[in-house]
Amino acid sequence: MKLLAAVAAVALSLVAGQVGAQERADLLIRNATVVDVEQARLVPGQAVVTRGDRILAVGPDADLTKRWTADRTVDAGGRYLIPGLWDMHVHFGGGPELIDENKALLPLYVAHGITTVRDASGDLPYDVLAWRGEIARGALFGPTLLSSGPKIEGVKPVWKGTLETGSEADVDQAVARLKSLDVDFVKITDSTLKPELFLYAVKQARAAGLRTSGHIPMALTVRQAMDAGISSIEHLDYAYKAGAKDEAAVAADFAAGRIDRTEARRRLDEGFDAATAMAAYGDMAARGVFVTPTLNGGRIIAFLDQDSHENDPYLAYIGPKLRKTYDWRVQRAAQADAAAIALRHARFEREAAVLPMLQAAGVTIMAGTDAGFLNSFNYPGIGLHDELALFVDKGLTPAQALSSATRAGPAWFGKLDRYGAVEAGKAADLVLLDRNPLEDIGATRAIHAVVLRGALQDRAALDALLAQARAKVAAWNAEARK
Repeated sequence: MKLLAAVAAVALSLVAGQVGAQERADLLIRNATVVDVEQARLVPGQAVVTRGDRILAVGPDADLTKRWTADRTVDAGGRYLIPGLWDMHVHFGGGPELIDENKALLPLYVAHGITTVRDASGDLPYDVLAWRGEIARGALFGPTLLSSGPKIEGVKPVWKGTLETGSEADVDQAVARLKSLDVDFVKITDSTLKPELFLYAVKQARAAGLRTSGHIPMALTVRQAMDAGISSIEHLDYAYKAGAKDEAAVAADFAAGRIDRTEARRRLDEGFDAATAMAAYGDMAARGVFVTPTLNGGRIIAFLDQDSHENDPYLAYIGPKLRKTYDWRVQRAAQADAAAIALRHARFEREAAVLPMLQAAGVTIMAGTDAGFLNSFNYPGIGLHDELALFVDKGLTPAQALSSATRAGPAWFGKLDRYGAVEAGKAADLVLLDRNPLEDIGATRAIHAVVLRGALQDRAALDALLAQARAKVAAWNAEARK
């Protein structure tokens, strides 16, 4: 009996020890105010536990700190914790000579809280796909990179780095090629691509299990693109034209060569009708077609007469060869007379005004910048915060704008099970803010720390990333002056 009692006592002591033992994690964030983006609410007094690239637990600070200890603990001091930001429309390019300057942009995204970017194709598609793999393996520092690889285009297109297609057989080969590259989605543009091949490419990509994104040719209606199965419409002007009462007639006249692009746009502006637009956008929402407005890029070009951006402090982060690619848009804008300038101002405002209409109709709006080469003064990193500020300025609430940059991207990729919330089981991609973004979207700029795939980048580390970027550009500038 005494032996049994002794064994029982030892067993009880072991159980008690196990109950009282703390589990070990990599990172413990204490005293955080978690921003529930989906419900647009704040949950104060929370702790977040991560191991590797996953969140293990989220809950009241007093409860979790009893259960968990970590290699690194951060006291958030009541600051606001949001999911990592996503920029759903970026570009890398400018030719082989610009590879290093493009690669140097990757840390800028992280320094501004952007943990995932969607590369919408440039003329360095194979380099970008290689970076995607290097980042995933931990061999290259940068945000998670999701890429279309080379875009599908027509024969001898304006845009370089494309898969040229002039027949259905060409499109089939292009889709097979993209499938073999394991691209994350397909980008289709309309420089020289025949309208019927645009629709065929959308259908074939979807049949191959790939999401499709693109510019809708003027010779097609938005409905035709949606019927073919397009997944997202890039740039607000393409979605805007669905609101014109005579969109189909304009498309037919343009396809037949009876009108040019300028006249087509004039007729679309003249025929825009709010009721028509809301019906079209309701259909868009029902079909699950998302829209990436890229408002900031349009604003910059429209108002270059008022702000040349020549003295932007952020130019210190952009290499000299990349800056040179800005010239062509700047020179085109400079050729406009007073009437043309007034027209582009008015057109930007007209198109921006449909943003809250899309939101009201239930269309999912994705935050994307169009930042990268060619797109003058539209800066990787800070550009996303400018985009969100414009969203609010044009009628979205801060909560809606925040959702466009944290939940819309994961939703489009079918990854809301892993991203878009500060919850157990989700990716450990987080941004700790000094201020409440549900009150003021400008708070997304007030970054205290970033967690990228579980690795903490505190303010000192983020400042070091920025300093390193400035130093690289300064060295390139000095070399260019020799």
